[in-house]
Amino acid sequence: MTGPKTNERAGTRAEAKYVRSSANKAREVLNQIRNKSYGEASEILAFSERGISNEVAKVLDSAVANAAHNDNLMAEELFVSACYADEGMTLKRARPRARGRSTPILKRTCHITVIVSRYDEDALEAIREREASSGRSVTSNAAEARRRRVQRSREREQVAEADESEEVAEPEPTVEEQAAEIVAATEQAMASSEPAGDEASDEAGDDTDSSAGTDGTDDSDGTDDSEKPGGQD
Repeated sequence: MTGPKTNERAGTRAEAKYVRSSANKAREVLNQIRNKSYGEASEILAFSERGISNEVAKVLDSAVANAAHNDNLMAEELFVSACYADEGMTLKRARPRARGRSTPILKRTCHITVIVSRYDEDALEAIREREASSGRSVTSNAAEARRRRVQRSREREQVAEADESEEVAEPEPTVEEQAAEIVAATEQAMASSEPAGDEASDEAGDDTDSSAGTDGTDDSDGTDDSEKPGGQD
């Protein structure tokens, strides 16, 4: 008899689509955390040397967050009940080679799914006894680290919201204020242009007087034309 279908498995799930890695690489990491507690799975992924481990860790944290927020479950009581990777679309590229040929490049993608469930009471009691005897609680440490990360994230969001609320936008001026500004600017321009006009007129008058003094003066030396030689009939 076959097991339940993929979309019918019990538990809280999280999924990452179109991860830029092949499904085979993801499956090698998922096989290591299957049926592990949240703390053990987080520890395995943290010390894994494979690059896909970072993406799997994000999906695992997302599944635990969904279980805590939606189902009111504690992270210390969760384990990875199912995890699998499905093949996604393949990006096809080509690399030029000698003699005008080309070699295909296949860039694989995959969909990673992680399902977490709660231990039953007997399993939880055995885990607590084992951790108490060893003096080391891996799951509790991982859950506490996750809570600290969530708290820091919320504090950053609150600080950003406070900064946005302090920055009050200046109100736009009304039509009356704009009209008053235009009138004031016009009056100021007119007031600044009036003295310049008077000075220009004074300068023009001075130029007229000086020209009259030079061109309009008599060339006579105070004697009549009759007294000049050749002036007589």
